[in-house]
Amino acid sequence: MSEWKRIFDQNRAIPPPNQTARLAQAQSQAFRLVLKRLDGLQLTQAEDVRPDRFELHVSLFDNNLHRFFGRTWKSKPHQATKRNQEQPSKVHFNEVVYFHTPLCLASVVAVVELVSFFPGTDTSQNAVGQGFGILQLFSGQAQGEGRLSLFHGTPRVLLHPTLRNPLQMNTVLSAIEGTQLLYSLQPHPSLNSIMHLLPPNIMVSGHELIPGVLPPTDSSGDALQRPRSLPSFSCVLERVCVSLVPSIQAFETDLLEKLNNERNNTRMGAAMRSMVVQERRLHVGVHNGLGWVDGPQVMVLEPMAAASSDLKKSSTEKQSSVMMLRGKVELRMIKHPAFSLLFQLEYVFSVPLAGDGKMPSAAVQRVVFMQCVRWGVWSPFSDPEGPYESVCVNLQGGALPNPYGVLVYTAHTQQADTEKSVIKFKFTNNTESATSAATSKSVSQEKLHSKKWNMTSQDESRLGLEASPPHAACGPALTLSQLAVDSHYPTQNRTAGSPWQQQLPAPLALSPLAPAHQLSHVVNPAVGIAHLEVSAMERERMRDAPEEECDLHELTFTPVHAPVITLGTHTTSSSRTSSRGFLAHLFSSRFPEIRDDLNQVAELLDPDEPVNFDPHREEADQLQVNTLVLQFLAYSRVHQAGVNAEWPSMIHFTFQLYRFPPVTTQRLKLLASEADSRPNYPCILFVTNRDGSVGPGQPGLQLQYRVDPAFLKPGERVWFFRYLALHTLHIDVWDSDSLLLIGSAAVQLKHLLRQGRAAVQVIHELEVISTEYLQDASLGREHAGGQRAMSAMSVYTIVKGRLHIRLGNVGGVVQKTPNSSVLLPPSRSHVIQPSQTPTGFQGGSLSSNTILHLNARNARRAQRLPDIDGELASLLQSRLREVDGGRLQCGGETEEVRQRKIDRMAAVRQHEENTTSNTHQKASYMRRKEDRTQHSQDLRLIEAYRERCKVDGIINMLSQAIITTHTIYAMLGTAEFFEFVLKNPFNIPQTVTIECEDTELSVIVNAEEWRYFKDLTKTYTPLEVEMFHMKEDSSTPQVYLRPKESVHIPLKYQSFVSGHALLSQDSKTSNSLYYAHHQQSNTVMAKSIKVFFRAADSQPLAICQVRVEPTPHIVDQTFRFYQPELTFFKKAIRLPPAEPNTPDTCSRLQVRCSDPNVICNIIATDPGEPQDIYLKVPGAPSPQIKTFVITVFNDPWLASPVQTWQVYMHYLQKMDISCVCGTLSWNSLVLRGTQSIRKVKCYTSHPLELQVDPDEVFALPALGVQDIRLGVKALHSGSCFRYLNVVDVDTKQLVASWLLCLTCRQPVISRAFEIQVPVGGGRGSNKKIGFTNPYLSNRGFRLSSDHPDLLQFKEETFQIEGGAIYNIGLRFAPSQSAGTEEILVFINDLEDKNEETYCIKVVYR
Repeated sequence: MSEWKRIFDQNRAIPPPNQTARLAQAQSQAFRLVLKRLDGLQLTQAEDVRPDRFELHVSLFDNNLHRFFGRTWKSKPHQATKRNQEQPSKVHFNEVVYFHTPLCLASVVAVVELVSFFPGTDTSQNAVGQGFGILQLFSGQAQGEGRLSLFHGTPRVLLHPTLRNPLQMNTVLSAIEGTQLLYSLQPHPSLNSIMHLLPPNIMVSGHELIPGVLPPTDSSGDALQRPRSLPSFSCVLERVCVSLVPSIQAFETDLLEKLNNERNNTRMGAAMRSMVVQERRLHVGVHNGLGWVDGPQVMVLEPMAAASSDLKKSSTEKQSSVMMLRGKVELRMIKHPAFSLLFQLEYVFSVPLAGDGKMPSAAVQRVVFMQCVRWGVWSPFSDPEGPYESVCVNLQGGALPNPYGVLVYTAHTQQADTEKSVIKFKFTNNTESATSAATSKSVSQEKLHSKKWNMTSQDESRLGLEASPPHAACGPALTLSQLAVDSHYPTQNRTAGSPWQQQLPAPLALSPLAPAHQLSHVVNPAVGIAHLEVSAMERERMRDAPEEECDLHELTFTPVHAPVITLGTHTTSSSRTSSRGFLAHLFSSRFPEIRDDLNQVAELLDPDEPVNFDPHREEADQLQVNTLVLQFLAYSRVHQAGVNAEWPSMIHFTFQLYRFPPVTTQRLKLLASEADSRPNYPCILFVTNRDGSVGPGQPGLQLQYRVDPAFLKPGERVWFFRYLALHTLHIDVWDSDSLLLIGSAAVQLKHLLRQGRAAVQVIHELEVISTEYLQDASLGREHAGGQRAMSAMSVYTIVKGRLHIRLGNVGGVVQKTPNSSVLLPPSRSHVIQPSQTPTGFQGGSLSSNTILHLNARNARRAQRLPDIDGELASLLQSRLREVDGGRLQCGGETEEVRQRKIDRMAAVRQHEENTTSNTHQKASYMRRKEDRTQHSQDLRLIEAYRERCKVDGIINMLSQAIITTHTIYAMLGTAEFFEFVLKNPFNIPQTVTIECEDTELSVIVNAEEWRYFKDLTKTYTPLEVEMFHMKEDSSTPQVYLRPKESVHIPLKYQSFVSGHALLSQDSKTSNSLYYAHHQQSNTVMAKSIKVFFRAADSQPLAICQVRVEPTPHIVDQTFRFYQPELTFFKKAIRLPPAEPNTPDTCSRLQVRCSDPNVICNIIATDPGEPQDIYLKVPGAPSPQIKTFVITVFNDPWLASPVQTWQVYMHYLQKMDISCVCGTLSWNSLVLRGTQSIRKVKCYTSHPLELQVDPDEVFALPALGVQDIRLGVKALHSGSCFRYLNVVDVDTKQLVASWLLCLTCRQPVISRAFEIQVPVGGGRGSNKKIGFTNPYLSNRGFRLSSDHPDLLQFKEETFQIEGGAIYNIGLRFAPSQSAGTEEILVFINDLEDKNEETYCIKVVYR
């Protein structure tokens, strides 16, 4: 049996009903259905008859017509699990189903059936249906996650006639109480690229092999998550001829005789005109066993004698045994054993509709119908060395299943059993064009093919002259006699009744020769035949038309580097279930317990359970204090290529929670259990001292964050709960010794929602994932010009380890009653009303007690001018200015009085000393005279200064009456909207100009933007269109006010400036238990902004003073990039497509960056497609780190960012290294010293591939130069990246860092071997290969391989005499799966220079 036959027989499907098919959309839509888990399964049977496995069966069902269609999908068998005997069982399916359908109707549903398998008495098993559910696929709320309730019984009950009414269905069907299936349904646009390889309404799994789809490259085994199709190429069929046995005349005579006899018998002897053959057609198409990939194309066949005989001869008068196709057929193929060419020989018969026999035959109206008489299939790639020059394919008939879905005529002649009808042709293909299938031309052709594949026979007849098969360029045209007859065919209307029921015999209407789905060809037979001739004539005119010049069209540029995928809130849970042995070991390590205020252990939650978030319940919780606890418990190593099994030995973490400052934890040591020495067994984390020794405290690291009403801003509490419900915390894991990034882990914080409980805790096991880049040197593409293009860089993720973390939230009571500012402010807080009453100084004493009862902004204590003006103090010449300067520095009222008393006491003592000595009287007199002179000058200077500043002081004091102060708590990228009520106090109209001294505070002049912010903040105030007028000389807005009129001026404050700076990387130490306090670590300083509303005379009518209190922003995700120093960084960050039927679908994303030197933009794409954010960052010297913030918006007015990313750019020195696989090559690096002497050590990211000399701690002299030798021994060919860090061992700071770009070439293979190793059994295979010493003297050699996990040597080093033969002992590790692997064996000398390289092909069977 051929591959095509096997796939075709296993994937036969039921077509949808015709009434439903007419409602199909023009474009099919792809979906991804994830069947996650079955909860609440009640097993009431006895232990010996309980089912041991469960499956899910999914089928498509038309709820209106009550018919199943498509193909039933079956999942893998899964075991049921439960924690204890009292709780119900669960079945974790985690099955992914892909399908696409044009029938996106509310009546089309998916029927999910639960099937159980009971162990039978013998080896067989009995399958029993346990229940079924009806999944609404295309309702308004179907997409997304949901729970499906199951009903008792079998889904066959849906076919019962009493269940046609939905009300009757609800009364008859009974739900299984407590049993629900957790599922997720999402659109899957990635499937659009392979829709032509998968028929509609067929459900498949990701692990099923679809002919033409490449297998997956990752370990998930899901080829349809990001499907990739095999390259296609063109093929041509030439010299096509069809031979019928015993001859065409005998075959057609027998066929017409049977048709006419049947018609005459059914008409009860009435005279009927004979049926004649109107046309012979050949359908040719490409089929992959599942559906049509290309075609089928329709061509007209003609007998060989027709080319030389009269064209007006009847079809039955032609004497020939062969029918020829004049031209050639062009198709698109894919090199796969299942891809086959299908041929269908179809006859077109014409029957007169009416007439008495006296009218000429040309005037009689005729109707035509088609009938398949033969079909055949040929697989070009089942036999690659087949005879392509002369291919002969047998044609078969009879009631056998065929891809055309029609019944085929069976001829009963004498030679039918001995000889077969055949089709012969010449097959040529162009497989070289398959490598360039990514060009824009092939993409456009594939889109055209996909539209053609979905075209039904109804569409083909309806389009008529408008469309023609694009690949029938060389097909023959119809004869002139056929066109003359075709023009007299009437056009039948479907509403007038079918002609089969009006003019033809009843048995013909129900005959298998004319199936029901072929009636569409009778609707417009003239157009259905004539369009072939028209398309052929149009192609002839196009071929003869002169070639015109046209503009070049720009193609969509695809960068070589793959974009970085952002996780964000779309990250799935990475938690996994730990073994019981590890849990027992983990909890026996005496980690600190999480307890509530009553000293009770916090409730332990299951990370796999869904969280029902009720915001009202969280707000009504009396425990308003939330203490978030993070405990880092253990870390599991995962073996990596190029590193030791004990790596890493010491780690630390970096992350940022909510708007607390970023945290760099102290160093944690990994201690493995002595009882279990498995390499992947988790290691307990211990806090270390400064010298690296283990501290005396408890194991693990615990961090606490207290969130109380004093910490939160007004109205922030609900946003904090939203943060916990939707946010994912990203944790970076670092090697504390080398300061190299190990990877990143992500954990969802939704389990920290207490929902009225006193305390909760949850334990996660997170995968630490890192991104690797590899470029295979053997994948370079050869272009037509002979130049070799750069091969694409492969980007894949690697699990570097697993982090065991415990999260908790402990509720607490507020010690004091919160003030009103903690509560959510009302909507009127966005409207700023100026003060209506005068608040001037009322007089009285200016004592401290009086000031407390007065308005602080209008009450001032008198101060000396030198104390408040530094410029004036510098101009004063008296000796008191030194004292005044000291007072300016000290500040404070109490200190000033104390200093005056000290000065007076010093003056008194000085005076007493002077009076006792007569010799200093004259000097004292002169000194006092000089002081009086200087003091007089200072008094005159102060008087002039007072007169100059008096006007400004009075204006400033008077302006306090029109100043209104408003405080906003600004966050990076978030727009703060408020309205200022401006009133015209005059009896005449005024044109007010609005001026602001800060560009971050602006007036909203667009009415649509104003309306958007009013709806967002629920501000119900008047809105005016075209309210502002912009001045011609500037962009200052103006507004017109009538006398005594008040208007609302919309203002918006938004800042994109953050503290982007160049940092240095180090590993800091801190206490293991501490509280994180509120700090303004990632924000700018507070400031005050004034907005002036000036009248026509430039005098201010009102002043709005906005006090900006910056609030730290929330970081959704952190990105770290490594870039060579002083070079531009260019990268794309990819956002997943927005879910349909959401506001994000229609909105266009916008992006802003906090660093003005960073270019950040986004290119608009079609809805449903992922969007890339492109970055271009200038370089910096190594080893500095540049940090900036990127905010992503999905609303048109940039109100609030949906994503805030913190980007770290690590700049490294770059070094390009070229080497040969298996050979150790040495390179030199220059390390320059810093300002002081340091004790440093060199670390590499892959110690087994990179060697450093010196490899121990050495002293780096100040401002000196140190030569570092780097040895490289790569095991795999291609291009990759490695890292080298030089770390100060005392301060744990990064001194220097290199990015090593390795380009490794494959060595010359001297010998090749092949070995077969059995699969399974746990036993490997031992082999020997001989090696001859080519030298005349005794030499030593060293052995290594590029797959040390698959091949081990008996001796890695050996000595051998000159010319002697040494048998190398090989030990091949066992494998659990079949496949083929090529292993390179490197035979090097003692200096690791390659002598020989053997290639061993291992076949696991």
